[in-house]
Amino acid sequence: MSRHAPHLELTAAQAVELRALVRATTTPQRLVVRARIVLQAAEGHPSDAIAVELGQTPGTVGKWRRRFAAKGLVGLQDAARSGCPSRLSAEKIARVLTTVTQPPKGRTRWSVRTMARHAGLSKTRVQQLWSQNDLKPHQVRTFKVSTDPQFETKFWDILGLYLQPPTKALVLCCDEKSQCQALERTQPSLPLGLGHVRTRTHDYIRHGTVTLFAALSYLDGKILSQTAARHRHTEWLKFLQQLDRETPPELALHLIIDNYATHKHARVRAWLARHPRFHLHFTPTGSSWLNLVERFFRDLTVDVVREGSFGSVPELVTAMTDYLAERNLNPKRYVWRAAGADILAKLQRARQKLTQLKSRS
Repeated sequence: MSRHAPHLELTAAQAVELRALVRATTTPQRLVVRARIVLQAAEGHPSDAIAVELGQTPGTVGKWRRRFAAKGLVGLQDAARSGCPSRLSAEKIARVLTTVTQPPKGRTRWSVRTMARHAGLSKTRVQQLWSQNDLKPHQVRTFKVSTDPQFETKFWDILGLYLQPPTKALVLCCDEKSQCQALERTQPSLPLGLGHVRTRTHDYIRHGTVTLFAALSYLDGKILSQTAARHRHTEWLKFLQQLDRETPPELALHLIIDNYATHKHARVRAWLARHPRFHLHFTPTGSSWLNLVERFFRDLTVDVVREGSFGSVPELVTAMTDYLAERNLNPKRYVWRAAGADILAKLQRARQKLTQLKSRS
């Protein structure tokens, strides 16, 4: 005689998650079936009817009803299996995991295959050990800890503009994207299609470069821009004059910029002295990540510049201009969300680690 299937009552959160599992195309089919069993059981359907509807046996339906009643959503997952006991000694496993931090002589890192030969294991086993312990010797993250003695003062000054923008003012994140290359691929690329990825030739013809000056309005995400063949102080001054013309004259302009020499040229400072509504806020040395216009430059690079093929510099300029015009029709605002105290704590840990590494060397 089969056991009585328990009555199920779902919380709102459980119902939402179960329906999401059913809808998601990446959910394993066995988990989709279990979620449907629970959803139909919660609606009051008997196990026999659910079994017929889903093509399962009544015993299977009853099993997952009981598992959910006992453990909730966790109960729908497959129970862990003991499997075959590992034949590797603890010492050998420890050796693989510790040696990975010590590259072999003449190399910068271990690969799966070199470690497998060194440890006398299969490359699959080495990969499993690294994956289980979240070791990724093939990946490198770039970083730069600022050595600016006024770092915290500049840091809080810029964060203050993001978190509490001044009234009757515009906050403009400004920079120049220099050396945008107009590269023309030597042969036509094949488009994306079923069964194959897009292609492009490894070689190209270089037609020249252009510099894009951009000012990202923090409040609405719109971009004011200008292109130039070079990025000297004269071009920067022309861009400032454009900002002066194209922004409401009654508003103060707070510009977030880096420490590039053209931004501090004598002629630029003299012009700014005659236009007191401009207020410059310099990012700390080596901290361009504080300037949100860099996030826009990343989008421009990915969407237009890097993957494109341009027969001339004017063709590249047209592509960037069209991209900017389309973006400004529906601008995307980048909002600063990171807590300043958390960032400073992270930088402090990085400085301490660097100090330790220097003392060892």
